[in-house]
Amino acid sequence: MARGGGCLGQPRLLLLLLGGLLCLHGGAPLAAAPQGRAGRGQPPTPCQAPLQWEGRTVAYDHSSGRNTRAVVSYDGPNQRLRLLEERKGLIPCKKFFEYIFLYKDAVMFQIEQVTKLCSKIALTEPWDPYDIPDNSTYEDQYYIGGPGDEIMVQEWSDRKPARKFESWVGVYTVKDCYPVQETYTKNYSVTTSTRFFDLQLGITDPSVFTPPSTCQEAQPIKMKDEC
Repeated sequence: MARGGGCLGQPRLLLLLLGGLLCLHGGAPLAAAPQGRAGRGQPPTPCQAPLQWEGRTVAYDHSSGRNTRAVVSYDGPNQRLRLLEERKGLIPCKKFFEYIFLYKDAVMFQIEQVTKLCSKIALTEPWDPYDIPDNSTYEDQYYIGGPGDEIMVQEWSDRKPARKFESWVGVYTVKDCYPVQETYTKNYSVTTSTRFFDLQLGITDPSVFTPPSTCQEAQPIKMKDEC
């Protein structure tokens, strides 16, 4: 029916039926159809990810086929990142490292966990925070898990209309904007995929970003993780 008195020419029976429906709903207008999970009224906007947190990650290197598990301390405002590789069983001839990234100083420290030998390497890549850039492209919204045990997430990327493929895809929770997974591609091939879990807000021990005393005599060459 058209707005503005379009019912004047309708049969009496139709008016009676409409009046009955209004009575059943207490005179209130009928409820609108629910929107989709992504919200069809307005386009989604990137959420604000936590600036400081601790947790664990699993980074998969697609070129080597290796997973690296680590305990992570993330300090966005000060552009600092600390990774402590986790030991999962005995791996012959495998070294485990601690990495301290200080992007404001453009330097990375690599510390061997047993001997505390240290390497000091200049950082050439800019700081890349764990967040959703404002100019990101919304890709999808969906649930991880199943009925009764599910979390809603959104998927974003750096895909642009002029470029068919994206080089970054990030999955973040809708409720608190925690990172769930980030995937990077180069030359149309996936290079790394990182999954995040057990996240807790804040930094319990800021001293984890301070290199040990052995780094005062650090070598300028990155150490290998094999014997």
